[in-house]
Amino acid sequence: MKLQELDEMRFHAYESSKLYKERVKSYHDKRIVNREFHQGQKVLLFNSKLKLFPGKLKSKWSGPFIIKEVKPYRAIEIEDVEMKRSWTVNGQRLKLYFGGEIDRLATKVSLTDP
Repeated sequence: MKLQELDEMRFHAYESSKLYKERVKSYHDKRIVNREFHQGQKVLLFNSKLKLFPGKLKSKWSGPFIIKEVKPYRAIEIEDVEMKRSWTVNGQRLKLYFGGEIDRLATKVSLTDP
């Protein structure tokens, strides 16, 4: 009798775990943003080194770079126009650049009362 109760408890735990995993997966899948990149677009590159040594006001994005070629499996070849060199990065490390100047060293915040 105790073995049957133990099996039932194990089955209920398995089912609740399965339902929880399905809910978490659907929540995660809803929040995924598919970004499509095309040749000639300007993008910013995430600098993962600044993640290890964070500076509060340093921008973690460098660029802008120009997309030279879009390869399979989200591999994207970007080109630095100033330095005349190109390399391949994962598309997860890129975001679109919409223009404007990027201040890489500091961010200015105005502290005035309205």
